[in-house]
Amino acid sequence: MASSFISVCLVFIISLYTADGFLFYVVGHCDFSSTELKDIEFIRSFYYNKLKFTEFSSSVGKFVGYTEYGVKNAEYWNNDTSILAGMKASSVMYCQHNIGNWYPNILSKSVKPYVVLSSMTPPAGKHPSMLVCSVYDFYPKLITVKWFRDGQEVTSDVTSTDELADADWFYQIHSHLEYTPKSGEKISCVVEHASLKEPLVTDWDPSMPESERNKVAIGASGLILGLILSLAGFIYYKRKARGRILVPSH
Repeated sequence: MASSFISVCLVFIISLYTADGFLFYVVGHCDFSSTELKDIEFIRSFYYNKLKFTEFSSSVGKFVGYTEYGVKNAEYWNNDTSILAGMKASSVMYCQHNIGNWYPNILSKSVKPYVVLSSMTPPAGKHPSMLVCSVYDFYPKLITVKWFRDGQEVTSDVTSTDELADADWFYQIHSHLEYTPKSGEKISCVVEHASLKEPLVTDWDPSMPESERNKVAIGASGLILGLILSLAGFIYYKRKARGRILVPSH
């Protein structure tokens, strides 16, 4: 997946003017999906007390008014060729220059995800089983999670969360597949992301239900702990036995 799927907003101009409690401000920003000029939109918005009254967009090519006063402003500015030329040049002068710095230093970077595949009992529905494909710690945000069953993509009985921000530039997502198990089948979770040269495929191992695997793990842990305690008790007993003084009987 190419970095062209990345879409961000670069805010670079905020002008504030206040008088007797009234607030006027201008916000300029760049919307872009690549470093190509055709994929960059420059927008400058004019606000008065949080109400947007006029806006210029490079994709529209002129000012647009949103209030009576804003319409009059737009008409006046649109009739001034020098103002329009300056606004149209901003997509190159401000946007393309700054975006060219962002892409190599920030936006072109990516972090590979890791996948955890688990099973759970669905809360309700027509199928008795559910698989959860949890994808963690990836960047950028855009990602695709698919399910395959015996080599065929599954689109029904699939639900997914949105990409959830972890507040550290990373994201996570969880996809659920409700299904009725069949003997010998192969179910896979396939992840596509900008950080991956090829899709990341994680196969589900149905040889033992997760609840049974947990029971085995707990039992094995208990057995190991018991052996350790038994060994410690034996060593303690041997040391105590060496320290005893034998008294001859009469």
